[in-house]
Amino acid sequence: MVDLYAPTLRLARGFLDAGHEVIRVQSTPEVPPAYGGFDEPGFAPPIVHEGPMFGGPAFERTVAAVAAHRPVAVITGGETGVELADALAERLDLPGNGTALSSVRRDKFGMIDRLSECGLHTAAQARVPDGTVAAQWHRARGGRVVVKPTRSSANDGVHFCDTAEQTRLAVDRVAASDNIFGIRNEGVVVQEFLVGGEYVVNTVSCDGRHRVTDLWKYTKISANGVTDRVAAATSIGVDDPVGQQLADYGTAVLDTLGIRFGPAHLEVMMTAGGPALVEIGARLCGADTAYFAGLAVGESQIDWTVRSFLDPEGFLEKHLRPRQQNAHAAMAFLTSPVSGILRGYPKLPAVQGLPSYHNHQTIIEPGESIPVTISDVTEPMMIGLCHPVRDILERDLATVMYLDGEGFYDVEPVEAGASRAGAS
Repeated sequence: MVDLYAPTLRLARGFLDAGHEVIRVQSTPEVPPAYGGFDEPGFAPPIVHEGPMFGGPAFERTVAAVAAHRPVAVITGGETGVELADALAERLDLPGNGTALSSVRRDKFGMIDRLSECGLHTAAQARVPDGTVAAQWHRARGGRVVVKPTRSSANDGVHFCDTAEQTRLAVDRVAASDNIFGIRNEGVVVQEFLVGGEYVVNTVSCDGRHRVTDLWKYTKISANGVTDRVAAATSIGVDDPVGQQLADYGTAVLDTLGIRFGPAHLEVMMTAGGPALVEIGARLCGADTAYFAGLAVGESQIDWTVRSFLDPEGFLEKHLRPRQQNAHAAMAFLTSPVSGILRGYPKLPAVQGLPSYHNHQTIIEPGESIPVTISDVTEPMMIGLCHPVRDILERDLATVMYLDGEGFYDVEPVEAGASRAGAS
């Protein structure tokens, strides 16, 4: 697994549970700051790749080190590992997606451009060299636009702009910044702002056949100066008519981008003109979504990915069977409106008393510094809900979002320039 870090550890465990050793490959000499360290027991030190993704002595050394383990598959763990995993699988003649469209599957301009060329509904867009050109594009187009780096993840560097001047400033800011993987942004794209509900389509593929494993709808809020922050994701019922439309569009995207093996995570806007891709990751969905998919529909990207590489005949035999509705699930991504030193979450017991409460993952612990939430990487907590009755789930999710405000956080303010020791 290339770039196996904490967010995809469940996938590694799926292969371990199936009786296969998991060897880690690190695509960069340094661990990307978004992933942090890796201290899970039972894993050997990684094979560290040093050099270009394709060709050259460094690549051949990595190929030889991987080949020595006689792998049955090479797959990506994190977003940064997509291209190296494609290259290694192709070089070792293992199942994979090939390298012909590998860069397109990472580049947010390239993936939309490819879909547009092939006749799929997409947003209008432009790759821009600087803010001045971006502002000209915005003026000519009008309306709201979205600015984003061509390569990143987790809504990093995404700006919603209502004026050409906002677009100019946003593009220049993104171009001068590092992304969450610690790499200077190499390109910026401006896109039409798509109006509609945003959905997640998670899939797994085997030899060009696709299984839609789970679907989700985002709940968005505007808070802390951020427009359209994703505050929750709720599972889509197997009988929801929007599901088939999303599935049909999603599998067409997979075919167009050459995704033939393994998991993919698509974010799709349901516009008045039909589904339109926001972006795709040729890897497992994050946020522990696979776990909650298992609660809701009894399957996830994890078991289907293991089947795709270890039991392809079983995959092809079963991939069209109907999904089963076991329950309804939601993940609430909390949004702190305050900053300082966190003393505690005084309203968490009220959340835990809700009928659909399932669990919570504390990202910022009491005693630690808490910032105002402006992105995925500054979320303080995730709350998981699950219930067999959808109305109860939706009521409880609304209750969580009502409770999530200033009163949810007991914070000791820190004066500007004060250290933590000085504030205590």
